Amino acid sequence: MITTEQYTLPGYKGRNMLADLTYDDAQPGAPLIIFVHGFKGFKDWGSHHLIARYFAANGYRFLKFNFSHNGSTPEQPHELTDMIAFSENTFSTELDDLQLVIDWACSGSVMRAATQVILIGHSMGGGISIIKAAEDKRVNKLITMASVASFRNLWPKEIEKQWKLAGVLYFPNKRTGQEMPVKASLLTDLERNAGRLNVLAQAAHVQQPWLLVHGTADSVVNISQAHELKAMQPNAQLLLLPNTDHVFGSAHPWTEAKLPPALQELCDEALQFLNG
Repeated sequence: MITTEQYTLPGYKGRNMLADLTYDDAQPGAPLIIFVHGFKGFKDWGSHHLIARYFAANGYRFLKFNFSHNGSTPEQPHELTDMIAFSENTFSTELDDLQLVIDWACSGSVMRAATQVILIGHSMGGGISIIKAAEDKRVNKLITMASVASFRNLWPKEIEKQWKLAGVLYFPNKRTGQEMPVKASLLTDLERNAGRLNVLAQAAHVQQPWLLVHGTADSVVNISQAHELKAMQPNAQLLLLPNTDHVFGSAHPWTEAKLPPALQELCDEALQFLNG
């Protein structure tokens, strides 16, 4: 039987992160997939629950979590309402959060300790996952979905000067209509940790098997970024999905019982990659 368990983990500066683990009762020690959501994302967005059940039904445990400063709260995990936390997020914060999640998963303190860790990262979470795979050898395999090749591709370069002067930049959330603040401390983090946070440079250091997936109709993260990542790491397996958007046909909320066709194809290809 497929079971989902809920957890609360301490993240960066002790701020709580909600997480859930989906698995088959018959395989409690199966390899562990950790899903890393993207910018303005959260663990329960869209059809993520169906992805979790798919992999649980096919021999894997699937752990998804909310970053400590993604804007969600334990009381409202399905929406981004804490704009103070959101404004203070940085890429280093997310790397620290992911480190804490991997440490917890491998410790066996609550669930059976993970001996095989697979990262699946979407969009900005793809960039975070690439860096973490490059620096943490406990990661056995890597799958990226519509990953950025540079965090600076998330905004126009020319706005950085004004961003620094104002101290904050507002990112629109088209789904909710929110104007979501991000402090200039995020830029400071990029500058102070330029080497570590260089996604392309880190891609060259990924030694694990890597499936790099991108839709050809992605209007959020251009497909050119997939080719840049592939050029930096020729050993990566590049999968291009024709006429597929940034979220692989999904939406939030997702009320259907099945995955959208593009996301189903992605999962099938990912399973073949993991089992290969």
